[in-house]
Amino acid sequence: MMADEFKFASADAEHTAQYLLPAVLRILAGEGESAKRSVFDLGCGNGATAEILPQHGYEVVGVDPSTSGIREANRAYPNLQIFVGSAYNDLAVRFGRFQVALSLEVIEHVYYPRKFAATLFSLVRPGGLAIVSTPYHGYLKNVGMALSGKLDSHFTALWHEGHMKFWSIPTLKKLLLEATFSEISFQRVGRIPVFAKSMIALARHPQNT
Repeated sequence: MMADEFKFASADAEHTAQYLLPAVLRILAGEGESAKRSVFDLGCGNGATAEILPQHGYEVVGVDPSTSGIREANRAYPNLQIFVGSAYNDLAVRFGRFQVALSLEVIEHVYYPRKFAATLFSLVRPGGLAIVSTPYHGYLKNVGMALSGKLDSHFTALWHEGHMKFWSIPTLKKLLLEATFSEISFQRVGRIPVFAKSMIALARHPQNT
């Protein structure tokens, strides 16, 4: 699913959890009890997010292509249901459908985002929700990075296992619409909105499919 296997040395949470997890928990709470027993974590990494969610009453299944990530997760969180797998596998056949499919800071690492989006759609029950986060890119933020001299380091090609795609709200919305999601909306988190660190896309699986 990713450019190369992302290496994990521990099961510690990434720095992005500081601003992503509170927002995700608010969104999940809005789904009510229907989400409690049915969350899929696509690209669960080292299991740090999947470990937090059961503490709030959610039952989680997750996959990640990183064998080191799954190894660290299984070592630190032996009760979690997380496995090696990727968006290029037929995950819905293997695991079924879920009320919520969650994918945090993954899609920017994906070679084939349309395949990723199709797999995400297949994992969500009709009426269910997909939650996708990725670093935010917008005109003012990009101008700000250019003026501060940080643009080259931000878009560096020298980061092994790094970002392959850089998404804006219009491009991510177009991808999710192509995958036949509906009711697409966005939240921006980390800093003020125009300089947000990440954006979170919410996309609904239509009831009649």
